[in-house]
Amino acid sequence: MNASTERVDPALAAGNRRQLAGYRATHFLWDVKEGVATVTLNRPERKNPLTFDSYAELRDLFGQLKYATDVHAVVVAGAGDNFCSGGDVHEIIGPLVKLKAPELLMFTRMTGDLVKAMRACPQPIVAAVDGVCAGAGAIVAMASDLRIGTARSKTAFLFNRVGLAGCDMGACAMLPRIVGQGRASELLYTGRSLGGEEGERWGFFNRLVAPEALVQEAQALARQLAEGPTFANGITKTMLHQEWAMTIEQAIEAEAQAQALCMLTQDFTRAYEAFVAKQKPRFEGN
Repeated sequence: MNASTERVDPALAAGNRRQLAGYRATHFLWDVKEGVATVTLNRPERKNPLTFDSYAELRDLFGQLKYATDVHAVVVAGAGDNFCSGGDVHEIIGPLVKLKAPELLMFTRMTGDLVKAMRACPQPIVAAVDGVCAGAGAIVAMASDLRIGTARSKTAFLFNRVGLAGCDMGACAMLPRIVGQGRASELLYTGRSLGGEEGERWGFFNRLVAPEALVQEAQALARQLAEGPTFANGITKTMLHQEWAMTIEQAIEAEAQAQALCMLTQDFTRAYEAFVAKQKPRFEGN
């Protein structure tokens, strides 16, 4: 336990700090090593579709991550050769056509709350995308902070193909900021697949790797982030998200306040002392 933890009132810590390495997931796989949590959607025989249950559990788990002291970065991957085929046709799509407006709104708000939780948790999220990445699967990849793909990946915001609008789970707000308005419009109006190499050119993927190295590369990137100044990384994620709705003047002032806060951390002092000693700093997230 570090000094900063010892100074925290136990009652305050009890309500705002928790360990998640021991969390037992019900509807996907969950593993934590060296500060990196890996979520694996684990229905490979169906290309890892989401269900009402997995949506809700993912929403709740990402919501808990803001309190986690042992998770500093997250990888989201799919079992087998695919990332996620979206909402399960039989377990979600079929039941939805029988529901009335209040229940439908309950569902769409739940799916949107998953994206909100992913954006609100301070940990950077790395999506490891192989094979099919469609519908809600494409949204989960989009809502991540970084995306590593493969040449054979196929990402499709296919809501249009099933008679729905492209404005699902924040797609019309977030996708244009990643690939640009014109390219996002094409994907959302047509529902066509975005191939891996095209996705890298468009900036949807940060880079492509071989399928057999995908999860390891995503975990290595996440581990690099987890070994960095994690409090400051959380501030960076917060500002990247919040500054979408700010003017330049507001953003500059918000960043001034945020950076001043980071300058109070021991990690900032450690970095300076390591630089003077010509050593690599060891960050502790405080």
